Amino acid sequence: MHRLKFSGWRDVGPALAAAIAACDPPPVDAVTWVPLARRRLADRGYDQARVLANGLRRPLGVPVRRLLRRTVRTDPQARRNRAERLAAMAGAFEATGSVPARVLLIDDVLTTGATAAACAQALTAAGAREVHLATAARSLHAPALHVEKDRAYPRAGFRPGLWLPGDPPR
Repeated sequence: MHRLKFSGWRDVGPALAAAIAACDPPPVDAVTWVPLARRRLADRGYDQARVLANGLRRPLGVPVRRLLRRTVRTDPQARRNRAERLAAMAGAFEATGSVPARVLLIDDVLTTGATAAACAQALTAAGAREVHLATAARSLHAPALHVEKDRAYPRAGFRPGLWLPGDPPR
């Protein structure tokens, strides 16, 4: 009997990146990722958002560049509500180097959008005119499941997973 060796994101990252590319993201000049906190990176040994971003290099035909760095050490956000997350992430990132006009920002999971908003703010402050976000997953909390008659999936159609901070879950 063959046993399949599973090494986490290193195995599923390329498949998830291919799924993101298949969603036909808008034209961009570069792909970047939400950088993982140093402690989390040391614990895991890899940055899952970076794995996703690197998986998009070939299908999108654009460079993958490290455009962000954390300026503030933040604790895990899992137990924080939206307001606490927004406060914790404010000013937590800064752009590094020359930022192109159109950027695709990659994160592994979107919960409240606070981290993505802080990254987008840093990128636009450094000169980006457009910041698009793609994630591998979206976290829905129990109350969000009741928004549309227990429907936990976003609407179908163009950019079905588009959601911005402050929007009610779809």
